[in-house]
Amino acid sequence: MTDFRQQALDYHAFPKPGKISVELTTAAETAHDLALAYSPGVAEPVREIANNPDDVYKYTAKGNTVAVITNGTAILGLGNLGPLASKPVMEGKSLLFKRFADIDSIDIEVKHNTPEDFINTVASIADTFGGINLEDIKAPECFVIEKALKERCKVPVFHDDQHGTAIVTAAGMLNALEIQGKNIKNARIACLGAGAAAIACMELLIKCGAQRENIYMHDTKGVIHTRRDDLNQYKKQFANNTDKRTLADSIEGADVFVGVSGPNLLSPELLKLMAPNPVVFACSNPDPEIKPELAHAARQDLIMATGRSDHPNQVNNVLCFPFIFRGALDVRARQINDEMKIAAVHAIRELAKEAVPEEVLKASGVSTLTFGRDYIIPKPMDARLKANVAKAVAQAAVDSGVAALPMPENYML
Repeated sequence: MTDFRQQALDYHAFPKPGKISVELTTAAETAHDLALAYSPGVAEPVREIANNPDDVYKYTAKGNTVAVITNGTAILGLGNLGPLASKPVMEGKSLLFKRFADIDSIDIEVKHNTPEDFINTVASIADTFGGINLEDIKAPECFVIEKALKERCKVPVFHDDQHGTAIVTAAGMLNALEIQGKNIKNARIACLGAGAAAIACMELLIKCGAQRENIYMHDTKGVIHTRRDDLNQYKKQFANNTDKRTLADSIEGADVFVGVSGPNLLSPELLKLMAPNPVVFACSNPDPEIKPELAHAARQDLIMATGRSDHPNQVNNVLCFPFIFRGALDVRARQINDEMKIAAVHAIRELAKEAVPEEVLKASGVSTLTFGRDYIIPKPMDARLKANVAKAVAQAAVDSGVAALPMPENYML
């Protein structure tokens, strides 16, 4: 672990600090180049954009640029460490945008006193970018912030901790339930966690067919039920009319466990209470709610996913967010709506059922991958994700009426 820590620090420090930089895309070698790039030549696109604001997409990089913005109040699993400490994570997000979807990305860390300050700051600069990716913002403020920005901004706003996690979870969940011979419409779900990711995951699962009354959500005080008077408006949506009060109560006979909470909170004894052929998504990162080796020792019949890359079925947002934005940018979508999210779910889900190319096996360090208990979600290094997910998202944007451009011919071929 000490060696890995030093490797991580060295990775961020060398060959020069950070993980991203700015590159030039046009010539800047001669006096004539500079005259075109800046004064006096730059005045010409300025005039064109002033006359027709949409020309900003023609003459600037706006249409392929996403801002990754945070206030540092919920950094990974580390908590509220402030905007500056979040910068390595935000640079990492920008790296992933470029690496997987060829989207240029700038990280922005905002210091503020109130959510309104944050909202005003982001709304004031949003027109600079083609899209806004919100990141590492604590609940419940993240819900207020995203809602306000979606209303005020003319470009798509997407809180990845909510919706990226939900999309990948839903894709893997639908596949796992299919393999286990179960239907999401009557699956009983125990959800440990009631923050941004948990609420978004459950809401998207409902949109994919789960029944709200079959979901038992837990916060630090136990089951969220209708007789509690300490619930915010977001938790109230999951208040179940039930006598169940503990995880032991709700997990007995459950088909699904979703953990977005903390390490080692699901014991083997509780796991044994679940229905036959259970599905367990223990997504606390880096340490899951139950270690895979303990889970498999307790239940031979389960399908398990975690947030870790060193175990099968990694729930990784990189399967989703670069390609959601790629599709949205390519048809100039005004927002990322439910239709686009569900299209991404099914594109990711179906890709896991296809034969896996040799280069993906090699990059993943395995000899074979076949749709089944240990392969319900595509691997992050699968290059087909870009075309499959982006195309599905772009088409959904066009079909749902939020795209400013038509679907490009031969898109992603």
